[in-house]
Amino acid sequence: MNLHVVSTGMVTAVGLDAPSSCAAMRARLDGFQETRFLGLDSSWLVGAPVPLPRNWIGQKRMVRLAAGAVMDALAAAPGAEADLVLILCLAEDTRPGRPVTDPETFLRDLAAIVGLPARTRTQLIAYGRPSGFAALDRAGKLLADGAAGHVLILGVDSYLTVASVTHYLAARRLLGPDNANGFIPGEAAAAVLVGSTGALRLAGLGLAREPAFIYNGRGEDGMHLPLRGDGMTTAYKAALDAANVDLAHIEYRIGDLVGEQYFFKQSTLASLRLERGRTAFQDFWSPGENLGNVGAAVVPVMIGMALAAAVKGYAPGSPVLIEASGDDGACGAAVLHDLQASVARRAA
Repeated sequence: MNLHVVSTGMVTAVGLDAPSSCAAMRARLDGFQETRFLGLDSSWLVGAPVPLPRNWIGQKRMVRLAAGAVMDALAAAPGAEADLVLILCLAEDTRPGRPVTDPETFLRDLAAIVGLPARTRTQLIAYGRPSGFAALDRAGKLLADGAAGHVLILGVDSYLTVASVTHYLAARRLLGPDNANGFIPGEAAAAVLVGSTGALRLAGLGLAREPAFIYNGRGEDGMHLPLRGDGMTTAYKAALDAANVDLAHIEYRIGDLVGEQYFFKQSTLASLRLERGRTAFQDFWSPGENLGNVGAAVVPVMIGMALAAAVKGYAPGSPVLIEASGDDGACGAAVLHDLQASVARRAA
């Protein structure tokens, strides 16, 4: 697949552009702070809000976050707007409190702020956290067919809405003094510009679905089906086979481990079922440690982390495997090669 990562842009709780966000995450800084939402014990709920100059709320806030990420990504590739397709990644339609409720208006407001050409084509993917992998698949087809010279994958999401906090508090899925098995609600926007040249090359992509998704209730008497990691194992295998590499030769991984035990178990099971003969240390990065759960923005964030590590030379090696999964069982994995590292190895 001739898809390369050209540039990235981010607006997160730890930085208002990609360089500062990646530097903060590398330094293990986080954006966690008390919010104006009350937890179950009447204490202030801890979240990871983005510090903006004005207290915009709702879709208007999401447009400002997205505009910053888009301008950040496009600033590194002047002229890319001329043959651009924008793929917008959003929360699942069924998720309570999703912050973007009118994508058409969202895209119109975004284009007005950023100054995108009127001819810019747009597509929408609303699969939550794994949306970015479906967007990579579409982008690869658009580039292969010659339908676009560049594709901008934009993820924007927030769990810091009244309806989201109310829903996930009631479901006991938010981290708090009385619940260690939960996530910290966050928000972010991230964009990845892909084209035919760039420092990272997409070598393999896998998409699958886990039948025993979190709190599935699909067993007898409403019990949850036991997790075997079938979906993530299938996604890993498809990505690794396409990249012609095995898991033992992946140098490091980045995953959307938001804090709930289910997702740690899922990644571990996939590793146990596929890794053979590994003896060296394999690092595992997760933006959830710094940003909390940022939903549909997480895949562009993780690709941006890998790009920054490759360009600045602190990546543990190449290739890198990136994974994400959703509450409905959608799983995705991608293998990316650092072309600069490959050139350096050949020259050594």
